[in-house]
Formats: sequence, structure tokens, C-alpha cells
Amino acid sequence: MELDPKKTAVVFKALCDENRVRILQLLTTGEKCACKLLEEIPVSQPTMSHHMKILCDSGIVVGRKEGKWMHYSISPDGVAYARQCLETLSNAKSGENCRN
Repeated sequence: MELDPKKTAVVFKALCDENRVRILQLLTTGEKCACKLLEEIPVSQPTMSHHMKILCDSGIVVGRKEGKWMHYSISPDGVAYARQCLETLSNAKSGENCRN
């Protein structure tokens, strides 16, 4: 797999915050309304929106609007891409490009 460095960085940015990891853990049990996520994660509504934007921009999470509320769920395609990124980066042959 040829990695898109920019897209890969966005994926890893989404995973580098403990609140976003906690949000993903909550979403593993299914779709959640933003109001439910706010009950579980002690952040302000604007901060939650910021976290959700980063997660959605990464493709790992998708949102859908229902009335005035947003409902979020994990995207299987986004998770598959993140998994491919990690597999590609962790399968690099060590030492081939290093000369002492």
C-alpha cells in the first residue's frame, strides 16, 4: 500500500489524544448522540465538537444529523485505512536504508 503522508498524519492525529481515544471506545458499542458523549467525557460542547471534527476528518468516525443532534459512529472503511497505515509502517524492513 502506498501511503498518502498527509492523510496518514490526519489519521494518527485523530488517535493521539486521550479524549478522542475514549470517544472511540464509547463508539465501539454503537452509534452515539453527541449529547451522550458529552455525558461521558468531561469537556465543553465546543471542545467535543473540535474532537469530533478531527475524528470525522480522519475518516475513522462518521456523523449524521438527526434534528438538532449529531449522531456518531465508527466507520469500517476509516478503521480499515488506519489499520493499513499501521501495517504498512510496521512492516518496513529494518536497517536497509541505514549505513554506519
